[in-house]
Amino acid sequence: MKLKQFRFGLFSCLILALSLLLAACGDPTTTPAPAGATTAAAGAATTKAGPVNTAQAAGAKFKVAFVYVGPTTDGGWTTAHDEGRKFLEKAMPNVETTFVENVPETSADAEKVITDLALKGNQIIFTTSFGYMDPTINVAKKFPKVYFEHATGYKTADNVSTYQVRQYQPRYLAGIIAGKMTKSNTIGYVAAFPIPEVIGGINAFTLGAQSVNPNVKVKVVWTNTWYDPATEGQAAVSLLNAGADIMAQHQDSPAMLQATEKAGKFGIGNDAPMDSFAPKAYLTSPAWNWGPYYVERVKAAMDGSWKKAEYFGGLKEGVVDLAPISKLVPDDIKALVDTKKKALLSGELDVYVGPLKDQTGAVKIEAGKKASDADILGMDYFVQGVEGTIPKK
Repeated sequence: MKLKQFRFGLFSCLILALSLLLAACGDPTTTPAPAGATTAAAGAATTKAGPVNTAQAAGAKFKVAFVYVGPTTDGGWTTAHDEGRKFLEKAMPNVETTFVENVPETSADAEKVITDLALKGNQIIFTTSFGYMDPTINVAKKFPKVYFEHATGYKTADNVSTYQVRQYQPRYLAGIIAGKMTKSNTIGYVAAFPIPEVIGGINAFTLGAQSVNPNVKVKVVWTNTWYDPATEGQAAVSLLNAGADIMAQHQDSPAMLQATEKAGKFGIGNDAPMDSFAPKAYLTSPAWNWGPYYVERVKAAMDGSWKKAEYFGGLKEGVVDLAPISKLVPDDIKALVDTKKKALLSGELDVYVGPLKDQTGAVKIEAGKKASDADILGMDYFVQGVEGTIPKK
């Protein structure tokens, strides 16, 4: 009996010692959560807005995300932003980027995507379409230690900046080409949504055309789409049937150019070079270069110098330009455009200068005065020479 008790006691001691050893070593089947993976979510309700958590594990990359309204292959707006993302990755090897394309601008859809990107540990998120404005603001409230950058919007917060480009500058130059090359003096313009950015672009294009051809009229058709090739192609056909022999657009797809080429006319693209889609029709495109801006803002987020801002860059900053002009454009017109571009760069020329009148003849900018940035960013009227109406909100 004593021998059995001794053996039982010895066995119990061994079991206890083994248990203590395992507790000290830890469970070898459990993997620790990645550092920082839930930082934004956990601190959302209690942390004041401030620098992103840049205390990363050795070798970890800084995570940056992009939200796109169209496919990266649209050949226009989203393609240009994705080229900017690739520029960022090449310039900053310590950065890891991700993107989500074809995200609807509806609040529920956009908020779901943006929230998911924040939860996945992205430390700065670029939302690249106007319709993401309110969703961006709403999500930013929940993740005050994540930085957000919204393209073309006007709402900011402690951790939300906006960025816009002076797209009206290359549109003015494109208008010069159209005004010089039209034979019918009727130019068609397929427009997306009636927001100041689009309205101002139509006005700038018209003013450029009028600067070389006072008899020009610009006919506008709205599609209420950014990327819908079928709808945009049909809108182009309607304008071509109305007598337009030069076409322009504020759309993300090349459908307008393709319809124009089929009709044997000329067209001007948008956002990026579109020559490969319709080489027999394509003249040029206003184009955007987002890469330098993305590098600048990510660097600021990483070193803690990021501050809320409302960026508005143009030719001078290198974020907008006119894409290489096609061989279809005569050399004398190319030379004129180059001269006007230099004048815009130097400040000798400005696009919106008074007297500037709307369609009714009312003076919107007095003689000798230039439009302020507030005037440009809030433009809600068409200048004389534009045929079309601006839908009510």
